[in-house]
Amino acid sequence: MTDQTERLNESPSAQSRSPLAGVRVLDLTQVVAGPYCTTMLADMGADVVKIERPDGGDDLRTVGRYKGREDHEDYFNANNRSKRSITLDLKREADRKIGWALAKKADIVVENFAPGTAARLKMDWDTLRTLNPRLIYCSISGFGQTGPYRSRLALDPIIQAVAGSMSVTGEPDGKPMQVGAPLADVMAGMFGAYAIAVMLRSVEQTGVGDYIDVSMQATMVAALGPRMGETLQAGIVPHRIGNENPMRVPANIYLTADNRFVAIICQSQRQWAPLCDAIDRGDLAEDARYAEPSGRVAHRKVLDAEIAGAIATRTAEEWIARFEQFRVPCSQVNNYREALDDPQIKYRGLVRELDHPTAGRIEVVGPPWIIEGKSTPMFTPPALGQHRGDILADWLEEK
Repeated sequence: MTDQTERLNESPSAQSRSPLAGVRVLDLTQVVAGPYCTTMLADMGADVVKIERPDGGDDLRTVGRYKGREDHEDYFNANNRSKRSITLDLKREADRKIGWALAKKADIVVENFAPGTAARLKMDWDTLRTLNPRLIYCSISGFGQTGPYRSRLALDPIIQAVAGSMSVTGEPDGKPMQVGAPLADVMAGMFGAYAIAVMLRSVEQTGVGDYIDVSMQATMVAALGPRMGETLQAGIVPHRIGNENPMRVPANIYLTADNRFVAIICQSQRQWAPLCDAIDRGDLAEDARYAEPSGRVAHRKVLDAEIAGAIATRTAEEWIARFEQFRVPCSQVNNYREALDDPQIKYRGLVRELDHPTAGRIEVVGPPWIIEGKSTPMFTPPALGQHRGDILADWLEEK
């Protein structure tokens, strides 16, 4: 085992140099949005205690089982590194009292129950803030805790649909298409972690906690906001154009001689001539129709066909090298395995190996940041209820 891997498997007590070392998070979340939020806090060094149901725990423990790995909680492991697990049935008074005791010691509580569930369990903001006035309490839900959609059921594809992202994803003559990853869940978790980190500063200054209400719908619309200028300011509703770009041409994916796809975009005017040189089509750079971005957009179909014809003459590897030489934005279209094995990802150490108590050696995708001089050790996702004794001793000083 390398020194780096040994550090990654250290427990929270070893995180003294981490930005959130000493911060305690009580995690009442499951599936993706909430666990992603608390994982981000764990990645910054917080001590995250995950409360799970005794009858199976987080729903992700029972999904995503693959042939040959039926005993492995792969999907759960991908979303719950560096946490500790305790099982409590919060419907039972005795277990709820343990939950309250933990909340008294926590700096942060995060939950992503359906709105109203936390109140029924008496683990809601109004209950817990009377026990702990410094508490930061974050609720993550599909549509927020208030408003006409409060009680609607929400999963990531539903949020992508209602937020508008599907309407601009897909081919022009095809159906609206979802993005092939739970981006609404992930971004809601990210916004939750961001708001929590800001509130930690506020609590330092005021000594008083507060409540954070994160809506997946609002999060997705906020994420689309940078591209909504034409709708907000000009009243234009964009339509689907596949992999093309409404303002730039060429900007598409193209098939190479070895039946791979490469993505290319001419982002600025200064990249147009080098792109033409890279594909040995200097004549396109001299064509008056394509001299300006507006002309290239106006002649999109004709120009795109010219680019596609040129790209079909060489392999993906040849094109990547050539476009790098001419400083034109380009990439092979990777599948997940290729993306994980990418040399740049390997160089930055994004994929981490951990020793799991039942699954053995596992890999997880770690945090994307590198903070100079601040190391946050990573340890394995927990088995269900694995840390009950340690948690009660550490937080409640019970022997």
